[in-house]
Amino acid sequence: MQATTMIFKVENMSCQHCVRAITGALQALDATADVTVDLARGEVRAHGRFTADAAIAAIHAQGYRARSIAPDPG
Repeated sequence: MQATTMIFKVENMSCQHCVRAITGALQALDATADVTVDLARGEVRAHGRFTADAAIAAIHAQGYRARSIAPDPG
C-alpha cells in the first residue's frame, strides 16, 4: 500500500493527552506515519500507509468521533 495523506475532523479533542492518544493510534497502523493534530481546528492530518476507514476506526477506538474531510491535495 502506498502512503497517502488524509485530513480528519475529530470531535472533543482538547489537550495533549488527546494528541498523544490519536497520534499513537494512527502510528500503531503505520509506525512511520506523520501525524499532525490541530486542537484549535479539531483536525488531524495524517500521512501513512493505511486507509481512511482504518484511521477512523483507530481514532474511534480511542473514544473520539472522527470523519474524513478529504484527501490532502498537498
